[in-house]
Amino acid sequence: MTAIEIPVEQAHLPDGPKARSSVTVEIPNRASLISRVINPLLFATVRASLETLSIAGEYGPVRSKRIFTISSYTDAPAAVLVAVAGTRRRTVLLDNCHAEWVWHRGTADPGMRTDTAILYFHGGGFVSCGLRTHRRIVSKIARASNMPVLNVAYRQLPQAHITDSIADGVAAYRYLLNRGFSGERIIVAGDSAGAGLAFSVALAARAAGLPVPGGITALAPWADLDPAAKYAHPNALRDPVIPIRGLDLITRWGYRIGGELDPAWSPVDHDFTGLPPALILVGSNEVLLADAEQLAARCGEAGVPCRLQIWDRQAHVFVAGADILPEGRAAFREIGAFHQQVLTGSTVAYRGRLRRLFRGNAAA
Repeated sequence: MTAIEIPVEQAHLPDGPKARSSVTVEIPNRASLISRVINPLLFATVRASLETLSIAGEYGPVRSKRIFTISSYTDAPAAVLVAVAGTRRRTVLLDNCHAEWVWHRGTADPGMRTDTAILYFHGGGFVSCGLRTHRRIVSKIARASNMPVLNVAYRQLPQAHITDSIADGVAAYRYLLNRGFSGERIIVAGDSAGAGLAFSVALAARAAGLPVPGGITALAPWADLDPAAKYAHPNALRDPVIPIRGLDLITRWGYRIGGELDPAWSPVDHDFTGLPPALILVGSNEVLLADAEQLAARCGEAGVPCRLQIWDRQAHVFVAGADILPEGRAAFREIGAFHQQVLTGSTVAYRGRLRRLFRGNAAA
């Protein structure tokens, strides 16, 4: 299957020389049969359930951030999601949260190296998930990238504000810098809320005068806390997993002060000048495609190299289904290749490799 590069202006991105030279929009695949079967099932089960919970939360008796107390305990049961074979782990205590090193046995122990690292922030809408829910995803990224990953359990609602989450991310980044890792050899990554947090941490590091990281990898980023653009997006009714009502509920009960959201809390509202190259992966029918497009637009305006990959009819954070989805396995290879490109400084075009993206998937 062929990867298609589409013109910048057709992807709702800014026109002009800078945008054209720095942003590449790629369509790497046509949805596999299994993806096309899974999507309606997800819509009828996961999205329907989240929609119901969102309605209950909106009209229920608890109308404050305390409503997220139950969802904050979702990480412990996820211990059944084991890391891939050959994974090694070590716990790290940071100032206000904990983290863990995850690396593959073919990679040197991160306690004995300071050459490269990935700083990862899990998704979960800032109200759920943690190290256990994302351990398998993180272990696959570590293996695909041949790099150790510091997976961070940053503070979330209802105990903490998004400003605390960002502060924890910056503290984890400082931890790596203080251990001797060079900023340009650190890749900041995440999925969903964690993907938006990856951009926020890079921006906060720049604002603090710290070295900016070498790259940013964002999987289905939630990067705009204001739901207005998502309500207006064509994918508002198509997304098989995420109801916008749920995202709106999180920001309304969790973050709004006097009914207002501070634009500073959303990375899409910042100037990206000086940020490193970025890789953004998102499904073509995700409502968070709106956020991914906005992030790519900010990159284009600032002349930051960005590859926006729009995967045909893939559900939210589809890499989580890589055990059964060929697209997920292919995406991990894309992520690993991008990370190696960041480390080597390679500018080799990806088009030829993308055209071979789906060959040999049966054996993957």
